[in-house]
Amino acid sequence: MNTRHLQLYITAETPCGYYEDRMSTNLVPDPELALSMPIYDHLIQHGFRRSGGHSYRPHCKNCQACIACRIPVKNFVTSRSQQRCRKNNQDLKVTAVAAGFSEEYFALYRDYLNSRHVDGSMADPVEEDFTKFLYCDWSDTQFLELRLNGQLVAVAVTDIINDGLSAVYSFFDPELKKRSLGTYSILKQIDYAKELGLDYIYLGYWIKDHNKMHYKSSFRPLQLYLDEKWQLLEDI
Repeated sequence: MNTRHLQLYITAETPCGYYEDRMSTNLVPDPELALSMPIYDHLIQHGFRRSGGHSYRPHCKNCQACIACRIPVKNFVTSRSQQRCRKNNQDLKVTAVAAGFSEEYFALYRDYLNSRHVDGSMADPVEEDFTKFLYCDWSDTQFLELRLNGQLVAVAVTDIINDGLSAVYSFFDPELKKRSLGTYSILKQIDYAKELGLDYIYLGYWIKDHNKMHYKSSFRPLQLYLDEKWQLLEDI
């Protein structure tokens, strides 16, 4: 299967989630197409992403800032700050479980969003927001639970795809800022990919010099999907 054989459509313009003065559009598969993991395996190879049961790739008329990125795990080199992050969180227990809803997950998710996105559209979520955003009936999704003395402190929502893991989203205790749990979640996904014999961690979209995306540049080497092929950031 090749994305060239899929019917792709461009969505209507909506306000950009990263720049207040810009509008955004996405490239999406035919809405009548029943998505599946084999189809998504191919889409993600071409820079697509999953949100709930929908797959998309930014396709804006006057902006190409959003670039798909991934970590080749076999070549990943831990930085000094990431080594400190590992050391600071070595008391956490990490467990992979099937994705699903629980009051425990939702309480942490709600606290995280209300802390990070207090004025945004994601604030004050309801249960349906959780289930429709993080997983769907066709996705092979797991939650990496991070627990401190039995208490849930972070969840890394992770898709298992053909050649790697896709870091869909992570949410964590906003009171534990010093632990850098977002970074630690990615480090544990890298460990998990190695354990499963997979090659990549797909991190969604990277935007050069954007404060919300800066952390992705700290994972090296990093590959970007440009000109319909994956290229090392260092070579661009």
